[in-house]
Amino acid sequence: HPQAIYYACDTSRTFSQFCTYYLYCTSFFANGSFLHNIGDAEHVSKATVCRAVRNVTVALKRLLYTFVVFPGHRPTRFIKEGCHKIAGFPGVIGCIDGTHIPIIAPSVNEGDYVNRKSFHSINVQIICDAANIITNVEAKWPGSVHDSQIFRECTLSTKFGHGEFTGYLLGDRGYPCLPYLLTPYPDPGPQQRYNLANCRTRARIEMTIGMLKARFQCLQRLRVTPERACDIIVACVILHNIATIRGEHCPSEPNSSDPNHEHPDPPTDIQDGSAVRDTICHNHFF
Repeated sequence: HPQAIYYACDTSRTFSQFCTYYLYCTSFFANGSFLHNIGDAEHVSKATVCRAVRNVTVALKRLLYTFVVFPGHRPTRFIKEGCHKIAGFPGVIGCIDGTHIPIIAPSVNEGDYVNRKSFHSINVQIICDAANIITNVEAKWPGSVHDSQIFRECTLSTKFGHGEFTGYLLGDRGYPCLPYLLTPYPDPGPQQRYNLANCRTRARIEMTIGMLKARFQCLQRLRVTPERACDIIVACVILHNIATIRGEHCPSEPNSSDPNHEHPDPPTDIQDGSAVRDTICHNHFF
């Protein structure tokens, strides 16, 4: 979006040159075309398009902590209210999930990037609010790494553990049940209403990931090194948030089911959030 140019154009290049680079880059992001195809269409070399994508991606990445803020730019009570309106689940400040972004086989540590579906990928952790705004992204882990490990080792998990946030994340069974990360009951009996509310609220993250991939077709498969793939993913997240904040229409109806998402096995982490989950279930869903 042109607004992103004004935010991202603080570079040593002229504004007009940056705008030209920006158009090449967003064409690549939106269409996922081969770089030489974009070059042919714009009558420039593949090297020029590659340089444009890299320069704009780096410029956008500098805006990460401006546009991707947890739990969000609004007061926490409004974030909780937005999530509560979905299915009556109290105290939620974000929904978390992982998604695999396919990449070409890297030349270094190739086996680390092969996920359980046997293709090379970056496993990206994403958290969103009820408005489909992404409030956290971790785009640096090879596809073989489990969702629960990514969360366990991220800075946000440490902050939750130190009590810096008042509220809960909702995750699927691929995450451990923690006092601040609530997952469904594995074998619900009387907890069916809790599980339904958890699932309906958590569908927002599936929708958000669908919107992100619909807007940026390049995420269907990135033909770059893992390091550059991670930077492109972050840049797309930033542009997604700018588009969402501005109320821009998503180019196609997002599919809530992610074909690249694995059905997770229960994690081996310590599950010490059962008491919190039981209390919420008893107080709100019985």
